[in-house]
Amino acid sequence: MATISKTGAHRRKPEADQPGKNDMETLEGTVESKDSIRLDRYIAEILKTLTRSQLKTRLAGAMVNGREVKLSRLVHGGDRFALRLEAEESRAATAEDLELSVIYEDDSVIVVDKAQGMVTHPAHGNWQGTMANGLLGRFSASRHSGQGAEDPVAPARAGIVHRLDKDTSGVIIAAKNAVAQEFLAAQFRERSTSKLYYAMVKGRPPAPSGRLDSWQARDPANRKRFAPSEEGKGKRAVTDWKLLGASGDYAFLALKPRTGRTHQLRVHCRQLGCPIIGDPIYAKKDARFPDATLMLHAAELRIMIPGETEIHCFSTPLPERFRLMLAALAFPGLHLP
Repeated sequence: MATISKTGAHRRKPEADQPGKNDMETLEGTVESKDSIRLDRYIAEILKTLTRSQLKTRLAGAMVNGREVKLSRLVHGGDRFALRLEAEESRAATAEDLELSVIYEDDSVIVVDKAQGMVTHPAHGNWQGTMANGLLGRFSASRHSGQGAEDPVAPARAGIVHRLDKDTSGVIIAAKNAVAQEFLAAQFRERSTSKLYYAMVKGRPPAPSGRLDSWQARDPANRKRFAPSEEGKGKRAVTDWKLLGASGDYAFLALKPRTGRTHQLRVHCRQLGCPIIGDPIYAKKDARFPDATLMLHAAELRIMIPGETEIHCFSTPLPERFRLMLAALAFPGLHLP
């Protein structure tokens, strides 16, 4: 577990969009890892609080068990760490006024029904118009209107703790401050969250329900794609699936990922012999629905939020593209979610 606090020669002025140069943030906590791991990898890959490039850019100093160390230092379970970080001056510059479909919002978190086609994080070719840009814009507007929490420690990566592919629609949660971000991220690390997806696929699965448990790694023939791999190579991926309805050579599936690998559901559906309709990477263009976009929707997320004692269930209605395709296929006896 880790916490982030803010120190500095002066408090940030309420009207300032960017923190002053003397402002610092402190990331501290106790290592929770069975294996030895570099400090920078622990922060970036286990905690997922900052990327390694962000660490290199913002690090002012690092300590483990009270001693100054480099980011390459190996840490072990029980080690205490503290990082001094320069405030992220570029944060406000990336804020954009974008329309977001908000499902839930409080002082700590925001839950959004991400539109299909919206990229989660800025990356090559998509530096603007992403969900992260929209969240930063919304947070900035809240601060200026006086609706946001007073002088919070801003989260890394716009508070986003999990992601959806560009063409996957549905529920995604983000934190409004660093403490809430770690609270949410810990649940994803511990796999205590529960997610439900719906998918329209080509082909019928071999049984009413089942579990896919395999290893996945990058496809050596296509680096944009992932593929099943031998045990120990890549990462283990587990998905439970259930057949909700079938019509001809098409099926409507409920998918519950037990792990969170890149393209996991898309790879597993292809492995099941039922690629997701509209998938430009793992499926062929469908003859009946040649213009279909990716028919994958994150319908539900169950997670604890800061300050609450019970699990919240956030859900979003089935998108219109699903309803139109289901109506066209006339699934017998299907009750839409």
